[in-house]
Amino acid sequence: MLVSADKKWDYALGMIKIDGLEPTAEMKTLIEKEKHGEMSMDDVKKALDRKYKMKQ
Repeated sequence: MLVSADKKWDYALGMIKIDGLEPTAEMKTLIEKEKHGEMSMDDVKKALDRKYKMKQ
């Protein structure tokens, strides 16, 4: 059974919220772009890597 991107993100965000956390506005924007096919998951990962990876 295939699960839609919306359902996958709803589940992931629900798991985050259980811990009392809230995704940033930037993350929410990335999620919406991925849901609407404007970005791939690889694009989301790259955007997050650029923002959060430590420079070596």
